[in-house]
Amino acid sequence: MDASLSLGSLGLLRLFGVPWSWSLAAGFGVFLGTGGWKYLYIVVRTAKRDLNGLYVLLRVKIALWHHLRRNSNIPSIFAQTVKQHPNKPALIYDATGETWTFTQLDLLSNAVAQWALAQGWAPGDVVALFMESRPLQVALWLGLAKVGVEAALINFNLRRDALLHCVGVSVSRGIVFGAELADAMLEVSSSLSPSMVRFCTGELSVDCLASLAAQNLDYILASAPTLPPPPCIPPKSFNDRLFYIYTSGTTGLPKAAIVVHSRYYRIAAFGYHAFRMRQDDIIYDCLPLYHSAGNIMGVGQCLINGLTVVVKKKFSASRFWEDCIKHNCTVVQYIGEICRYLLSQPVRPSEKGHRVRLAVGNGLRPSVWEAFTERFGVAQVGEFYGATECNCSIANMDGKVGACGFNSRILPNVYPIRLMKVDEETTELVRDRHGLCVPCRPGEPGLLVGRINQQDPLRRFDGYANQDATRKKIANNVFKKNDSAYLSGDVLVMDELGYMYFRDRSGDTFRWRGENVSTTEVEGTLSGLLGQADVAVYGVAVPDVEGKAGMAAIADPTGTFDCDAFLRVVQQALPPYARPVFLRISPQVDTTGTFKIQKTRLQREGYDPRLSTDQIYFLNSRAGRYEAVNEELHSAIVEGRMAL
Repeated sequence: MDASLSLGSLGLLRLFGVPWSWSLAAGFGVFLGTGGWKYLYIVVRTAKRDLNGLYVLLRVKIALWHHLRRNSNIPSIFAQTVKQHPNKPALIYDATGETWTFTQLDLLSNAVAQWALAQGWAPGDVVALFMESRPLQVALWLGLAKVGVEAALINFNLRRDALLHCVGVSVSRGIVFGAELADAMLEVSSSLSPSMVRFCTGELSVDCLASLAAQNLDYILASAPTLPPPPCIPPKSFNDRLFYIYTSGTTGLPKAAIVVHSRYYRIAAFGYHAFRMRQDDIIYDCLPLYHSAGNIMGVGQCLINGLTVVVKKKFSASRFWEDCIKHNCTVVQYIGEICRYLLSQPVRPSEKGHRVRLAVGNGLRPSVWEAFTERFGVAQVGEFYGATECNCSIANMDGKVGACGFNSRILPNVYPIRLMKVDEETTELVRDRHGLCVPCRPGEPGLLVGRINQQDPLRRFDGYANQDATRKKIANNVFKKNDSAYLSGDVLVMDELGYMYFRDRSGDTFRWRGENVSTTEVEGTLSGLLGQADVAVYGVAVPDVEGKAGMAAIADPTGTFDCDAFLRVVQQALPPYARPVFLRISPQVDTTGTFKIQKTRLQREGYDPRLSTDQIYFLNSRAGRYEAVNEELHSAIVEGRMAL
């Protein structure tokens, strides 16, 4: 082992508060466990990457402790940004071309704060925001935060029961909605608490406002004072609540994740340093502002680091590159399937005439990665992994294709995250004879967990508004006795150099014919074969048959899907156990507002033709073809009269 590297790394560890004994034991243990020369090989291959990661981690950690000591919060940090860039464009609204400077954003958020005080709202009160993405949404939650009021950022795609649920769990005292969502509000208006005050932004008729018992907020803010509000009492500290962001609800009703001021800062600062953003960057943010990627990783660069952010009302694949050229964007954001949607567009001159050098986001399929960078000429992909509430975020800082991040193999205790073994059937953590969790070796898929330390802004877990939901995400006795760790719910796999690759949501992997089938991998393969079509893969139970049979829901808006041609290419691309036994052909596949494929309804309806108007097919292996499932064939499969 290189002595200078070891001593330098150990010195950095002392800065992070990691004991010398752990560092020496970790290094010596890896050396013995993997063989000395192999360990030296890993050191040589990863030292530069790991030292860069340590540098980024150190910068963010020092900044966090600085703000903790100064009792900063997001509004006070934003105030410093305004002083540095008073006349620089802060937010640009693509829909209207309107540009807000940092000073203008500050003044409008002051007006929001003064309005909130006039309403009698106090620190700790919650106000729901329900509107399509626009700069005003940023001014609203920022202004509320200036007086200690917390915003609940509601997904503008929600309706009826889901909408009522999200407003209810936040215990909001008021709601601000966009005029474009008046119909959705009318559907739930009678079910909302009569004490909840309602405000509308945008053009809405007097009669409609009256029917919703709502006031026009635009008029109120236009006449509100723009002086800075007095300091809130009690003051909001760096680890106090800023706002709520809701999970996507792919497996049930959304949960309200608590975002504290330090978490907002950490996510934005980490993205800025990890992906080497610059002060003159212009970010194209086409992601919804009710989501952490759009509102923190995107808008956070404006509020914290002084970058200009272009806010897009809704993602448009056909307008994406034209917008980037129009606003001279140098950084774009993506999430979920956005890159695949862009690849499915016809070739146009604008896709190479832009200045974009960096794409930042998560959920980029490895099968799409290189095609995206080559076709569109984007030099760097900044893929990261991290949920709104998690304490185990990782980032791909050096462009390793397919990886969502890394953890050091040389000194793994610097950043206490691990992949832990889980039981394939129950998805429960596997424990050793001492009751501790069992770490995965390179190449073994496992659940990503992060050790919790509430005193460290990098390690804390603030959970959800619902305490039962919070408890379900915490495990004890994970790394050592009496500790606690956050359970990500995601299965990843790490290679020998420490690069990590997303595999599946925990429970999405299913067993068929004695083999594990990764839904994410099969979805990527099928989507590529079908010209980047939307595909959802999931396992369905068949009575008296071990494991789950694979089923693929495929979007076919043109109605031209060819089962025979599909089977021919699938037989070449996938092993027998991974080929879909059932197909569901639909005009479209359900997705969330952040482009995650919804599988809950699909799994519930399975392959029963009576539960859907979509065409369902069954792979008759004896006949060597897919056959349409009618009630007779469905009964034969369920009763075991049709062999799988």
